[in-house]
Amino acid sequence: MALAEDVTERKAAGQAPRDAEEFQSRLLAGSRDCIKVLDLEGRLLWMNEGGMQALEICDLRPLVNSSWIQFWEGEEARAAQDAVEAAGKGGASRFTGYFATTITKQPRWWDVVVSPIRNAEGKPECLLAVSRDVTEHKRNEKALRQAHLQAAWSEERWRSVFENSAIGVALTDLNGRFLATNPVYQKMVGYSEKELRALSFFDITHEDYRAANWALAAELLEGKRRQFQIEKQYRCKNGSSIWVSNNVSLVPGSESMPRFIMALSEDITERKRAEEALQKSERLKRSILDINNAIITNLTEEALLRSISEAVRPSIPFDRCAITLYTGETDTIRFLAVEGALGSDYFQPGLEVGRTETSAGWVFDHQQPLRRNLGEEQPFANERRLWAEGLRSLCIVPLILRGKSIGTLSVVSREKDRYSEEDAQFLQQVAIQVVLAIENMKSYEEIATLKARLEKENIYLREEIRTEHNFEEIVGNSPALLAVLRAVEQVAPTDSTVLIYGETGTGKELIARAIHNRSARKDRALVSVNCSAISAGLVESELFGHLKGAFTGAIERRIGRFELANGGTIFLDEIGELPLETQAKLLRVLQEQEFEPVGSSRPLRVDVRVIAATNRNLREEVAAGRFRSDLFYRLSVLPLQLPPLRERRSDIPQLVALCVSRFGKRFGKKVEGVSQETMARLMTYPWPGNIRELLNVMERAVVLSAGPTLRLDKDLVPVAASENSQETAEIPAKEAQPPAASPSRLPTLEEVERSHIQAALQQSEGVVDGPKGAAKILNLHPNTLRHRMSKLGVKRSAHRRP
Repeated sequence: MALAEDVTERKAAGQAPRDAEEFQSRLLAGSRDCIKVLDLEGRLLWMNEGGMQALEICDLRPLVNSSWIQFWEGEEARAAQDAVEAAGKGGASRFTGYFATTITKQPRWWDVVVSPIRNAEGKPECLLAVSRDVTEHKRNEKALRQAHLQAAWSEERWRSVFENSAIGVALTDLNGRFLATNPVYQKMVGYSEKELRALSFFDITHEDYRAANWALAAELLEGKRRQFQIEKQYRCKNGSSIWVSNNVSLVPGSESMPRFIMALSEDITERKRAEEALQKSERLKRSILDINNAIITNLTEEALLRSISEAVRPSIPFDRCAITLYTGETDTIRFLAVEGALGSDYFQPGLEVGRTETSAGWVFDHQQPLRRNLGEEQPFANERRLWAEGLRSLCIVPLILRGKSIGTLSVVSREKDRYSEEDAQFLQQVAIQVVLAIENMKSYEEIATLKARLEKENIYLREEIRTEHNFEEIVGNSPALLAVLRAVEQVAPTDSTVLIYGETGTGKELIARAIHNRSARKDRALVSVNCSAISAGLVESELFGHLKGAFTGAIERRIGRFELANGGTIFLDEIGELPLETQAKLLRVLQEQEFEPVGSSRPLRVDVRVIAATNRNLREEVAAGRFRSDLFYRLSVLPLQLPPLRERRSDIPQLVALCVSRFGKRFGKKVEGVSQETMARLMTYPWPGNIRELLNVMERAVVLSAGPTLRLDKDLVPVAASENSQETAEIPAKEAQPPAASPSRLPTLEEVERSHIQAALQQSEGVVDGPKGAAKILNLHPNTLRHRMSKLGVKRSAHRRP
């Protein structure tokens, strides 16, 4: 018996950070910027492919662990050193440098940003240096300035430089109204030159950056600055927003032209999106790591949500966070836990709300995230209550376990329009972890309880095996049976493979249990497998197990019978029914003690003793090509042949007495004996189903018995079959009669017991105690046997050797 855990949700949760890493890798590899990872001292650890191409580097290995600061010279080296130190302290620094090295012979201008990469505790563990080649930008800027300052330049030459610049150029008056723009600038913002001349520089600037832009422009006009650089967002004509890097300067006037402001603009939207994606990826990974830690360390509802909310808050600010679960019996949404700075007298753990009365119910039904500006609409009662508490924004995502909704995760804020589509997507990733946390929390106590119960059941089953399946159940003292029992005593202590032959119903599994219980493996499991009861397509999975996804329908990992029997014994009943392909794998287990589960390429080692049984003639099966000869010889190390019941007829009275006693107690029937006619019929019947058939017949007979003497119905054992049996005619007279029973009267249970004890004493030559004594043969305590002998009047002296 094994504990199994469905890890479908855990696997889905682990996919989220891997997806983020894959996205980040593609982003870095395809970036046109030179992206480097440095240690806190500024030594180079890694560089993206785009950066290597820009620097004309074919092999990065000689540069790893070298100083990045030494790439620069003069003032740029000092700026690089300062940037590394600032980032190492948790800040970010930016500078523009110009250098030529032995690597890149051609001098270039680089715009460099150095920022920290933080660990789970928020401390810098390494640095990210992003460099953009701005050489063309610098050349255009220089050309434009020179074109204006050199009076010798003609208007045509100035216009040529202006029109053909690779970057956007805008000229404005001192109030910021456009005077002229080149085609690159016009294309960037989506306006024609005529349309721009009717606008101000500040009209197209996003409102969040206007104040800063005005302040810098004022310093420029007052002479406090020669130029300034700013990154800001523009509102394009079509309503979209773009990020632009502006280098703004005041151009001195001349006799022919007054002073004006010149802005050299570059669209950096792609870079900003890449940076934002990197930041979100890092936030997602940190949050998921924090949540995973919360799952491991917190097993109560309140502590769990508190840890999750602390992990989510840096990425998605909120005033309250809640987890709800669905209760199917009442069709309600129940609040499992509520956490946040803004308390509530209503939204408390344990609150149950009708599924159709809350927005959480809508998310639960549709399995879709929901974002709501509560000032615009409040279709559900819970949203109206949230509005009354001062909350203005709502974001809810479903908790989904194996495709089925189990609840929701929600955040609310007092800020209007707080949550974006990206926030909802991020929260949905977090929800995967929350599902795992909830399942982990709920399963913890269940698993502990189940484990304790299984341990008790295991002890019980082992005791049951010892009680129900031992030599006390192997009834009889016929020479054929005693020979088998002596062989069992010999083979049991060994670890060799045993092959048991015998017809159906002769007790092959009983013998297998007896071998196991007398071996060194008796305290471990005995795992039984009926090979004929398993379909050919599933037999390998049943024996060796399979991995999740190994075939259609394999929704989880399955532990096979060999793995379950590790350290113990496996009993393969009807082994002749195994397909040839499976026989090959079984041979490997027998020879090498290892196998591969279905769908796996990694072998598992086991320590298992194999006991096999069959009612077929395996030599004939080998000759017919239906059974592998190498497996047959490997199994036949210690063969045991069980005699059919017709060859041990002297045991039938004892078996009948045992059945009458057992079934009488089970069905509340008081049966004191068996009629002479019934016993004669039982003794002469050939029993093609052997002991199993006898047990079934006796059970029905006891159930149908109407008096203290058991009389067998003719329907149960046909007289014709008994009288016409060829085998009956061959039975010796002494074997056909019950031992110690007179033909003129019925054998009683007492007489059967006396006969059984006498047979044991005869075998032990009158010895009661000791390893070869009668008590050992009968599996009784010596004192118990002496008491029974005294009660039945059995003298051991009559059985001693003269």
